Amino acid sequence: MSAPTKPKVYVADDDADVLGSLRFLLEADGFDVRTFRSGTALLNASDHASPDCFVLDYKMPELNGVELAERLRKQGATAPVVLITGHYDDRLAARAAAVGIQDFLLKPLLDDNLVKRIRKAIANEHSATAQRAS
Repeated sequence: MSAPTKPKVYVADDDADVLGSLRFLLEADGFDVRTFRSGTALLNASDHASPDCFVLDYKMPELNGVELAERLRKQGATAPVVLITGHYDDRLAARAAAVGIQDFLLKPLLDDNLVKRIRKAIANEHSATAQRAS
């Protein structure tokens, strides 16, 4: 019997320290994690449509997290997106919702909250996919 596959999470953040911390946190909780220092790097990954969840920082050079999510959707990525940001406001929430981002987390309060949100997003996506298939 083969071991169950770990859920794949792709994380994009321009801060190397944040990426390292998120990788450690998520891998310790059983996720297969791939990190990207920019939205462009994630878009250029050959398999960017295959993760179970994206964790995107809002404030990055070149593309912010909402713009990145929009580009990913246009390229066929369907995985849920958790947006992390240091500054939340209603305009950002509206822009994010317009591209299918349903969940936000404020930095620096990530830890267990992030793990719970990712697991919930993946479970919701699997449930929605099963409902569409039936």
